[in-house]
Amino acid sequence: MKILVAIKRVADPDNANKVKIPPSGDKIDTAGLEWKMNPFDEYALETALRLTENGKSPKKREGEVIVVTLGPKDTETTLRSALATGADRAIRVETDDAELDGRLVSKALAKVVEEEKPDVVLLGKQAVDGDNNSVGQMLAEHLDYPMATFAATIQEEDGALLVGREVDGGVLTLRVKYPALVTVDLRIVASESVYSTKTDRSFKYNEGVRFAALPAIMKAKKKPLDVKALSDLTGGAELATTYLKFEPPPERKAGIKVADVTELVDKLANEAKAL
Repeated sequence: MKILVAIKRVADPDNANKVKIPPSGDKIDTAGLEWKMNPFDEYALETALRLTENGKSPKKREGEVIVVTLGPKDTETTLRSALATGADRAIRVETDDAELDGRLVSKALAKVVEEEKPDVVLLGKQAVDGDNNSVGQMLAEHLDYPMATFAATIQEEDGALLVGREVDGGVLTLRVKYPALVTVDLRIVASESVYSTKTDRSFKYNEGVRFAALPAIMKAKKKPLDVKALSDLTGGAELATTYLKFEPPPERKAGIKVADVTELVDKLANEAKAL
């Protein structure tokens, strides 16, 4: 099986309090922020690794995993991290974050998919910086691929994937034939969420994503990393989304303490107008 995983570098959401907006409001100041792989894309990568291995022999890749990202040269650190975890090769599309929107990203990824011809394309359900949840759906439309979003479980079958999707009120099971596109949710990295045909169903993975050992990190430096130009992939398409201004959310008023339930009900009724 050949799997292509789209990943994105994002500012560490645990350090969101470090985000600064200058008085002009024309941009977000990213100085001092720490970068990491988008968490949902980490889950997609872990899914790809599980689908291309026997869980009892994870060092042997029973297929090919390719990771791709769009961004400047320093995003190669994120790609090398994915290679160290177990991906076989990487592709970086040269561009700047300010030059991208979901439409351009999906068009560029569609071209990469057409060139690579993977059996499966995996993405995180959304990126934690913008939370737009749009690239996967647009990419599937460009490719005319069957798609399953918000995957919580995946089981490999002969020429297809059996996908359990998280929906309101439960899990909806879909069977998508290759080539297919799947976006994954948090539960996909549970111990019994993903099985290839080579992994016995009695086997249980560790919860969460795997981490690279030092020898794998060193080896990743020599794995192939190709660079492509954004313009070569998008056919001259231009950025369609512009941001007019950035501003921080208004400061919340401090809370107050009430003496008893009677006072609480009075304030809810007369001040908050909640009743």
